[in-house]
Order: sequence, then C-alpha cells, then structure tokens
Amino acid sequence: MAVEIQKEKYRSKVGEVVLGATKEQGGSRSHTITVGGETTLPFLHFEGEMPNRPVVALEIVDMVPEWHPCFGQYYDDVFADTAAWAKKCVDEYGADLVQLRLQSADPDLKDSSPEDCAATVKKVLEAVGVPLIVIGCGKGEKDNLVYPVVAEAAAGENLLLGVAEVENYKAITSACMANQHNIIAQSPIDINICKQLNILIAEMSTAMINRIIIDPTIAALGYGIEYTYSIMERARIGALQGDKMLAMPMIGNIGFEAWRTKEANSSTEDAPNWGEQETRAILWEATTAMAYLQSGMDILVMRHPRAAALVKQNIDELMQDNSY
Repeated sequence: MAVEIQKEKYRSKVGEVVLGATKEQGGSRSHTITVGGETTLPFLHFEGEMPNRPVVALEIVDMVPEWHPCFGQYYDDVFADTAAWAKKCVDEYGADLVQLRLQSADPDLKDSSPEDCAATVKKVLEAVGVPLIVIGCGKGEKDNLVYPVVAEAAAGENLLLGVAEVENYKAITSACMANQHNIIAQSPIDINICKQLNILIAEMSTAMINRIIIDPTIAALGYGIEYTYSIMERARIGALQGDKMLAMPMIGNIGFEAWRTKEANSSTEDAPNWGEQETRAILWEATTAMAYLQSGMDILVMRHPRAAALVKQNIDELMQDNSY
C-alpha cells in the first residue's frame, strides 16, 4: 500500500544575498557565493528547493590570538601573518569564505587605526580569491571609526561587513550603502529585535533589504542552543510565510562560541572521563554547527579546520536530494 507523504506548502522564500564580486563586477574575487533562496525548511528537498548550499567560513584574526594551544599545529606558522593565515584556510583547509576579525582595533589591545585595519583587509583580499567577511573589534565607538575606512578601501569587493546592532547601526549601514557592501544585522536572540533592526536598516535604504544577513547570536552545545535554535526556526518559518523582515539568510559564529566552553578547553588530565581534549573540542564545535544547519543557518563560521571538514561533509550528505 502506497503511503502519501504530506507536504507543507509555503507562499514565500528566503531572499538571496550575493557575497563577493569578480573583476567583471568591479571586484577582485575569483568567484561569488550566493546564500539563501530556500523555499522550504532545511534539507526537506521533497517540499521545496535549496538552490544554494550552506557555506563554511574559517575565522582569522588580525593579531596573534589567545586560542587553545591545540591550534598551534595548524596555524603557528601563520598566526603573525594575517594574509598567509587566510591563504592557508582556503588552500589547505578548504574554507568557502574567510572571516577576518579586526581585533587589534580594540582600544584595550593594540588600538590599531582605521587605516591600519583597512590595509590588513586589502592584504587579505590580495592573498585569497574567496569572498570576505569582515567584523569589527566589538567596541562600538571604535568600530564606527573603522567601518567607513574599511568599506571605502574595499569598495567594489562586496564584503559582508559587521556587525550592526539596534543601538549602533547607522555608521556601518551608511558605510555599506556608500560602498555597496552587505551587512550583518546582529540581535540578542530575540525575534522582535531581529525584525526591528532589519526595519531600521531598510529605512535608511530600501536597497539594503537584499544585502542583510541575520546574526541572531548563538549559543554553543549545552549552553542554550535549544533556545537559539527555536529563534532561528521561527525566523525561517516567518520568512517562508511571507515576512519580508525575516526573509534574510543567517550567519553564526560557531567556533567563537564553541571554544568558550569548558568542554572544549578542559585538558584531558583535568577531565579524563570526557575523552581526549582536541577530539572532544572538535566534536563539540562540529555538533553545534550541525544542529544549526537544521535550523536554517546559511553561513557557519568555524574555527578548527577538522571541525570545518566534518561540517562540510555533513552538508554534502544533506544536500543530496532524496525526494520522496
């Protein structure tokens, strides 16, 4: 007896955002990457389309980071050279994109000037051909000085620049508008603030609606992931039901969150029952990422190259159309 599979029908879709620009488009990227465009919930190929696969970015920092020592065997030779670090992420570890964090701009660290930050961005652009994500140091007052200079220096490259927040969105939005970049809209795990921020950005320029990537902020496995997941799922369902202010692709800084947990950082000696530290941490990061794939995340920013490889393999398997 044949079983009829019930299929959900949605009346709208997630918007598409193009990252990067080739030489013909005014940039210098070897190719562009398009994210979004889904007409169904994640990987339900029998109900709709996922025209663009989720992509994996690897995170780099413009100064030697204070990361767990296990990263040394992968990056010790390039930690002090941001451009070489980016190139290694792409050439050796297969990153679809690179996310550059301008941490040195932090006034409490190196307090790098906006011009120095822009020079670093240009060096990374010269080193790799993939589209580039650039985020600030996280100190709003300083980031507002950095955004315009970086955006102008990379004009034509169609960066993904972040982050915009409800309390601090005008400077970065203006920089993206003036130089034709995409923007990361970050909200504190709140669907209403997420919509409000997208509306505020769109009020500055309706053209920016097609350039917004939502960052709902996330939690690592074991640290509130289920709540974050539910917010992302609500946003995705809202998009498919026609809410234009939620119909944007989503990004998450998986590695940053996963490597803040004690489960990732505790040594094997301190937690012998948890297994070998690096293997445990890789699985913690990869499992966090795989959960968010199921909630609709389009860009996953990873830290450990082996975790990134596991997630890319998972995406390959999930993108196989086994429609009923």
